[in-house]
Amino acid sequence: MALPNFFIVGAPKAGTTSLYAYLGQHAQIYLSPLKEPCYFAAELRPENFAPEERPRLAREMRTLEEYLHGDMRVPRFGGLVTQWDDYLRLFGNATDQLAIGEASACYLWSQSAARNIAARIPQARIIINLRNPVDRAFSQYLQMVTVGAIRRSFREQIQASLRCRSEQFGRSWPFLEFGCYYPQIVRYLDHFPRSQVHISLYEDLELHPQELLSQLFRFLGVDPEFVANVTHRHHEPRVPRLTAVAYALKKLGIWSRLHYLAPASVRRAARPLIFNARSSLVMAAEDRAFLTDYYRDDVLRLEALLQRDLSAWTDIRQGPRVV
Repeated sequence: MALPNFFIVGAPKAGTTSLYAYLGQHAQIYLSPLKEPCYFAAELRPENFAPEERPRLAREMRTLEEYLHGDMRVPRFGGLVTQWDDYLRLFGNATDQLAIGEASACYLWSQSAARNIAARIPQARIIINLRNPVDRAFSQYLQMVTVGAIRRSFREQIQASLRCRSEQFGRSWPFLEFGCYYPQIVRYLDHFPRSQVHISLYEDLELHPQELLSQLFRFLGVDPEFVANVTHRHHEPRVPRLTAVAYALKKLGIWSRLHYLAPASVRRAARPLIFNARSSLVMAAEDRAFLTDYYRDDVLRLEALLQRDLSAWTDIRQGPRVV
C-alpha cells in the first residue's frame, strides 16, 4: 500500500481546503479523498470529545466506516480515522503519482502529530499555511455559526474559550489555542529538518496563489509549471440572517432536508434573502483589539523565528476585513 509522503498540517481556517483543492489538480499529486482524517493527532479520538459533540461524531463515524470500505471515488470532508489499516485505505487508489499526501488542519495544533508522523514517515514533507490568528479565530467562529454549532456572539465565544478548563475537544476548546503558532511550528522543526518544512502565509495564497503553488510543486518534486485553477474560493462562511431560526432548523435536521429538496435555481435565488452578505461579516473593533493584544507575544516570537514581517498582524488599524 502507498504511504503519504507529504502533509498539509494547518492552520485551521488558514486556506488548507483551498491548498488541498489546488494541489489535487496536479496529475503528479495524489491526495487522500478524505480531507481531515486526523489519524496522527492522538488527541482527536472519540473518547476525548466533549459530551455535546459525541452524538454528531457517532453518526459521522458510522458513515465513515461505509465510506472507507467503498471505492472512495467521491471526496469527503471530515471523519476521524483511528486504525492504521483504515488510514492506508485512503491511499489505495494512488498509482504512479510522485507526491502522495493528505490534509488535516488539526495536525499543527496537535502536540502528538509531528512526533507521530516523524516516527512513521520521517522523510515526509510538511506544508504549513498561517493566517493572522485574530482573523483565523473569527473565521472559525463564523464557520461554527454557519453549520449551526453555536449561536452566541463572537465576544461570548472568546470569553467561553478563556473560561474553559476542559481539554475535551469541543466548541470552546481548542479555539484561541489554534492560533498560538510559535510552539506549534517549533514542534515540527524539532522533528523534521527545515528543508522538509514549507511555511507560507494566508496572504501569499490570497495575493499570489500561482507563485505559492509553483513553490509548493517544487517543494514536492513535481512539475512546477502546472497552472491550477484558483478561481473558486473554498469554505466561505454563510451566516444566516436569522441565526436563532437557522440554529433551530439545523438542530432538528430540517435545514439539510430543505437544502436537499430545493432546486439549485431556488437555492441561488434565496441566498441573498437567507444569508448575510460577505461584506457584512466583519469583526467588532474592540474584539480585534483584544485578540491582537492576546496574540501579540506569540506573533513577535513567530516573526523572529520565520524572519518574516508580521507587523500587520499586530496592528489593530489593519481591520476590519471581509472574511
